[in-house]
Amino acid sequence: MQAKRIIPCLDVDDGRVVKGVQFQGLQDAGDPVELARRYNQDGADELTFLDIGASYKSRATLLEVVRAVAAEVFIPLCVGGGIRQVEDMREAMNAGADKVSVCTSALQNPELLRDMARAYGSQCVVLSIDAKRVGEDAHGQPRWHAFSHGGRTDTGWDAIAWAVQGVQLGAGELLLNSIDADGTGAGYDLALTRLVLAAVPVPVIASGGAGTVEQIAQVLLPTEEGGNADAALVASLLHFGKKSIGEIKRYVESKGVCVRW
Repeated sequence: MQAKRIIPCLDVDDGRVVKGVQFQGLQDAGDPVELARRYNQDGADELTFLDIGASYKSRATLLEVVRAVAAEVFIPLCVGGGIRQVEDMREAMNAGADKVSVCTSALQNPELLRDMARAYGSQCVVLSIDAKRVGEDAHGQPRWHAFSHGGRTDTGWDAIAWAVQGVQLGAGELLLNSIDADGTGAGYDLALTRLVLAAVPVPVIASGGAGTVEQIAQVLLPTEEGGNADAALVASLLHFGKKSIGEIKRYVESKGVCVRW
């Protein structure tokens, strides 16, 4: 069985790590460099750095913070926020990113994914999808739309269809964010995760809702009740000291999930 990844997420706004609920009510959660150093030492498999203000405040990614974070970690670093063109990706990679995540800019210009993949390879291109339930289809099944601008704008695009298209254009990995579950601690959106995993041939990182180690194990387990995600993104549970990466890994391993040590 391929090892599943535990990935701390640093949502950064104005140089500080923040965390809210359903993308609202942001609270300060610490210094990104200090947290990056801690998570690197504690055994994180990767680190995701998202400049959440960049897309809607129309400012560049905080490259100086990226450089400082990159200097502290010796694990893969994914950087997102404000990446609008290949040149922005180049600056992020030069600042220390191993791969780059795009959300709003890809929805506005899907060809950006192809251009990024041509420039650096699909393995460096992560399509971030902020998905929210918007009702049901004619068969009573839930529907999700892809939202842009930090979860503020409903694009009207079906989230699963957008995932498929994004991979066809060049995304080598998906970061699947559930707006409904974000920051609630109520667990990942397993139904959404399973649907996207069934639709695409690339790794899927589940994000949004981690409140317990049991929920993290559930989203990673390849069972009928599990999500079978390739990785779990974790924020609040770690930032506020409720659990350590070691505790998470020990628990999910005890439930049959293969992890890296």
